[in-house]
Amino acid sequence: MEEVVIVGAGIAGLATAMALKKVGVRGLVLERSEGLRATGAALTLFPNAWYALDALGISDKLTTIYTPFVKDYVTNVKTKAIREVRYEGVNRSGDEQRAVNRKVLLQVLAEELPPNTIRFSSKVTSIETQVEQGSSICILALEDGTIIKSKVVIGCDGAHSRIARWLGLGSPVDSGRSAIRGLAVYSQGHGLNHEFQQFVDVSKRAGFVPLNDKEIYWFFLCKAPPKGADIGGDPNLLLREVVDNLAKDFPPLYLDVVGHSDLSTLTWAPLIFRYPWDVILGNLTSANITVAGDAMHPMTPDLGQGACSALEDAVVLARNIRSSISGLGELETRNDGFALERYTRERRWRAATLIAASFVSGWVSQDGSSWWMRFLRDVFYKFILGRALSASTYDCGKLCQCQQRSPTRKVLGCQHLYADEILRRGTYFEFFLVPYRQFRSHA
Repeated sequence: MEEVVIVGAGIAGLATAMALKKVGVRGLVLERSEGLRATGAALTLFPNAWYALDALGISDKLTTIYTPFVKDYVTNVKTKAIREVRYEGVNRSGDEQRAVNRKVLLQVLAEELPPNTIRFSSKVTSIETQVEQGSSICILALEDGTIIKSKVVIGCDGAHSRIARWLGLGSPVDSGRSAIRGLAVYSQGHGLNHEFQQFVDVSKRAGFVPLNDKEIYWFFLCKAPPKGADIGGDPNLLLREVVDNLAKDFPPLYLDVVGHSDLSTLTWAPLIFRYPWDVILGNLTSANITVAGDAMHPMTPDLGQGACSALEDAVVLARNIRSSISGLGELETRNDGFALERYTRERRWRAATLIAASFVSGWVSQDGSSWWMRFLRDVFYKFILGRALSASTYDCGKLCQCQQRSPTRKVLGCQHLYADEILRRGTYFEFFLVPYRQFRSHA
C-alpha cells in the first residue's frame, strides 16, 4: 500500500516525486526501463523552469554547471539574412535561459530522492479503482505480477501514456514534422560564443546552443521522412542523412557541429502533440488519478516548453496535494479528488495555450515558400516570437509559505505543512487566435 504512485521516471515523474517529498509525502516511482532514460541529449530551460527548480531547491546544482545564453540569432539559409531575437521580459535579473544535459537533470532529480523511491523494470499492465472502507483506492498490476494499491496515482509516463488512455484522453496526433537531435563533443573545446544559433529554410529549421566549453546541443526539424524511410535505428545513417541530404545547404558552421556528434546521443522521432481542446475539455483527472508532463500536454518543441511546463506541473500538483495531508502526516483519501481537481483546473488553460502557441510557432517558422509565408515569417521573428517567449516568465509559485528565494536563486524552505498559500503571478500572452488572459490565483 502506497500513499502516491507515480508512473514514469522522466522529468515530470522525478520532479513530482521530489516536490511531494518537500511537502512531506512519499511517492513511489515506477519505471519500466532498467535505468534512467536520457533520450533527447539536451534541452533548454527557460525562466519558468528555473522558478520551478527554485521551488524544488535544486536550481543551484545546475546553474553552477551551465552558463545562460542571452542572444538568439536566426539565419535565413536562402538569403543569408540574420535576425536577432530578443527575449522580451526574459532577461531580467535572475531570469535566464540555459541549455542543460538531459541526463544530468534526471540525475540531479534522482539523487535528491530517498532510497528505493524509484523502482525500475516495473511496467504497469493494468489499473483500476475500487472502494475500500468508503475510500477510493487505485490498484495497479505490474508485468512481474506485483499488485500495488495506492491512494493517488499520477501518470507521468510520456506522450503515449497508459494513464492518459485510462482517463479517456484522446491520443496525440502527428504534426507532420520530425526532429533529429544530438550532442556534439569537442575534446579540445569548440571556441564558440555562448549564443543560440538557428537556421531557417523552407520546411526546415535547425539550430545549436553550447552547453559548456566542450559540448554543443544541436537539432534539426523537418517534414516527416517518407514512409519506409526507417533511419532512426542507425546513428551513422542518421548523421549521414543530415549532413549529406537534409542540411547540405546549411552553413558550414552548423555542419561542423553536426559532424562532431557523439553517435550514442543521436535520436530521431516524429513530433506529436495533443489537441488543445482535448486538454481544455478532456478528463484530466478521475477520482484519485491524474496526469502530468507529456502525459497531459505533449507539444512540439518550437517554444522549448515541454520540460519547462512539466516542472511547473510538479510544483503545482504537490502544492495542491499538500492540502490533503492530515495532522498525522498521511493523505486523506476523501480530499484527494478535490486536490487533483484544483491542480488540473490550474494547469488546463496554460497547458492548452502552450500547445497551440508551440504548434503555430513551428508552422510559421518552417512551412511554405510563397511570398506571404515569407512575409509572415519575417513578421513573426521581428514582432511576435519575443512576445510568445514571454510565456516563459511564468512563475508557478512555491511549495509552502516558508520558502523564500535567496539572492543566489535557491529557494530556502522546510517540509512543514501550512494552510494553502501563495499569491501566484502568471503572465499570459496573446498569440494569433489563441486567447490569453492574465489572472491571479489564490489557492
